[in-house]
Amino acid sequence: MIFLGVALALASGMHWLVWARLFRDTAAPRWLRRTAGAVLALLLVSLPLANVVARARGPRPWVWLAFLWMGTSFYLFLTLVVTDLVFLAARLTGAVEPERRTVLRRWLGAAAAAVALSTSAAGVYDALRRLRVVDVEVPLARLPKAFDGFTIVQVSDIHIGSTIGRPFIEGLVQRINELSPDLVAITGDLVDGPVSRLGDATAPLADLRSTHGTYFVTGNHEYYSGAASWVVELERLGIRVLRNERVPIIGKDGALGFQLAGVDDWRSKDLAPGHGPNLAGALAGHDPAHELVLLAHQPAQALEARRLGVGLQLSGHTHGGQLWPFKYLVELQQPFIAGLDRLEPLWIYTSRGTGYWGPPMRVGAPAEITRIRLRAA
Repeated sequence: MIFLGVALALASGMHWLVWARLFRDTAAPRWLRRTAGAVLALLLVSLPLANVVARARGPRPWVWLAFLWMGTSFYLFLTLVVTDLVFLAARLTGAVEPERRTVLRRWLGAAAAAVALSTSAAGVYDALRRLRVVDVEVPLARLPKAFDGFTIVQVSDIHIGSTIGRPFIEGLVQRINELSPDLVAITGDLVDGPVSRLGDATAPLADLRSTHGTYFVTGNHEYYSGAASWVVELERLGIRVLRNERVPIIGKDGALGFQLAGVDDWRSKDLAPGHGPNLAGALAGHDPAHELVLLAHQPAQALEARRLGVGLQLSGHTHGGQLWPFKYLVELQQPFIAGLDRLEPLWIYTSRGTGYWGPPMRVGAPAEITRIRLRAA
């Protein structure tokens, strides 16, 4: 409730600024100011309402528009803050005469709206276009030569629910199968809603094909959606859920290639009884001569993974920031944001995410399917 209260207060302030700068300060006609105020008030109310309706009843056209407005209003606010600084500088320096300030406000408002709308349009295009495949090679010192070239296809942070449904998953499964992976890894935040509502949307995941199967670890959003039920449902679809455990990945000759481990989400112990990451327990009895690959939703798990001898960690959670400049806020909470990083001797790959959360937009952080090719170093 505290979070919702703060979020609503911030959103109210953002909407007020949009109304004030685009309609009040530009001396728009009275009828237009009133109409704009009413429309903005409705849009403000639509934001929390869309979240409630989407979780209870699934995607609706107006829900999609509400989430679209969420992203657009953010960029309107951001550009208007910049134009406020320009206007303040013009006043302090005397560059604009008092009688010309309204005209300046109109020009600045038009410029802010143009930048915000074009940025939002580009973000929608980036979020909804055909998913790109990102190829990454990772050398692992303990990987047997027979496993050189082993491919893991990673997807993460799909967020099935508000605006992402079954058609998206059907297309995603087709794309993954076209890559002929040796193993598929889903690193959390698959869903935003209960099994009862999203079971049909996730059903195509049963058609994923790979040599060694599909593996999943929980993300924080699974715990907002009934994690225990989702564990059962995904197992029913033939997906192995790794909850603080590891499994051997065996080659055609019967030899061990590497150990694949997975842990509950980093914060899950605060969200569900009996859940919580236990990497030490997952790795108990592991032979350090064999390579370890870890699936962990949040990059923050890397600090412990490094200490316990993991060779490669695959994570998500950050979305790469999703909407610039949020990546700079994410950096305050996570040690890695996107791409391949090194925390000697650990490699960590952080996916930018395959779907999106909230606004159907991506600005500066394109969605991805990641094909990780392991190399015997």
